[in-house]
Amino acid sequence: MAALKLLFSSARREKKDRKPILDLMEAIRQVKATAECKFDETVEAHVQLGIDAKRNAVRGNMTLPHGSGKVVRVAFFAEGADADEARAAGADIVGGVDLVEEIASSRKLNVDKCFATNEMVMRLAKIARILRERGLMPDRKLGTVTNDIVGALQKVRQGHIEYKMDRTSIVHVGLGKVNFTEEYLRENVGAFMSSLLLAKPTGLKKSSKYAGYINSFHICSTMGSAFPVSIQSLSKAADNYNKMHLK
Repeated sequence: MAALKLLFSSARREKKDRKPILDLMEAIRQVKATAECKFDETVEAHVQLGIDAKRNAVRGNMTLPHGSGKVVRVAFFAEGADADEARAAGADIVGGVDLVEEIASSRKLNVDKCFATNEMVMRLAKIARILRERGLMPDRKLGTVTNDIVGALQKVRQGHIEYKMDRTSIVHVGLGKVNFTEEYLRENVGAFMSSLLLAKPTGLKKSSKYAGYINSFHICSTMGSAFPVSIQSLSKAADNYNKMHLK
């Protein structure tokens, strides 16, 4: 009997501690209000998917309509005229075989994103493990293996992001900064939701766009509390984004 009372008490406490699910705009207001760090925190989304990570992969890339607010350091693996173009276009680190050897020796690369030309990507085998451990390996599916050097670097400066589901079926992504307006953050979230739906595995059983795919969605600042967001308000934000930008 005592054990049963303890079980009910624990269940009531858990229910009491559980945060209410908020409309997206209210969740954004809460994130902004509770961000108290001196630096401009990133607004993050953490999405629990109803996907078996062993059977399916969810990944995508997109350009946020209002950018990410993050200064991105970029390395471009290229040689000859391509290397000159990458330097002129603003890549922070540029190199070919020499850069590969340097990374293989030091095991260091202080950048946020790596690109490679079609010719150079085959020569990265020596450092592929190092790059993969850091999530930096150029990938054709993500647009980071390309000969459109100027276009690729422009996208990065404009807020082009990549995302993928981890081993626990969660997608973690930064969608702006706390100092963004509420509307800017709402549009960035809507754009991400639109992209996430496009990345949905084919053949997934569904009764709606989201059922069985997105189990929960939380947003928070870098150091702040997380707030659960209603699927209905996320769907509305995605629909508004599509009407405005995907005509």
